[in-house]
Amino acid sequence: MRFAVISTSLNPKSRSRVLAKEAALLLEKRSGEVDLIDLATFPLPLCDGGKCYGDPHVSELKSQLARADGILMSCPIYNYDISAAGKNLIELTGRDVWTDKVAGFLCAAGGKGSYMSLMGVMGSLMLDFHTTILPRFVYTTGADFEDGALESAEVKQRLNLVVDELARYTEKLRG
Repeated sequence: MRFAVISTSLNPKSRSRVLAKEAALLLEKRSGEVDLIDLATFPLPLCDGGKCYGDPHVSELKSQLARADGILMSCPIYNYDISAAGKNLIELTGRDVWTDKVAGFLCAAGGKGSYMSLMGVMGSLMLDFHTTILPRFVYTTGADFEDGALESAEVKQRLNLVVDELARYTEKLRG
């Protein structure tokens, strides 16, 4: 099995990128084949519903994600939703990438109040593309990090659970 872990933050000091890197390491130990994609270093055009789909970076990204059996999106939460870069990624890659895949989420937010903010994007992926969404996700706040590193033992345990579930669900779905 092959997995993709996507860091959707464009912030150089991103906590969600820390989560993505941690998850990629865990998946690598478990399955061996993991692509870590960082949108901060992967220039994508804004989705305009037209010429953006012909952009060579979009084609490269779609090809890379299409090879993955399971995907983890690591997202900052802004204004009770995933980042604009994360939504743009989904719009640019669409049905070709997300249909019949297993997807999970890792989140870094400013506070505890927006933990339900993923429901919109999860519902959209399930309804539009028949993506199987993991019923568990990781939600963190700044209190879980110290000096740019993930320090919370509880979050590390939840991260392990999400990685294990991604692998297990993907194995079952792929047969």
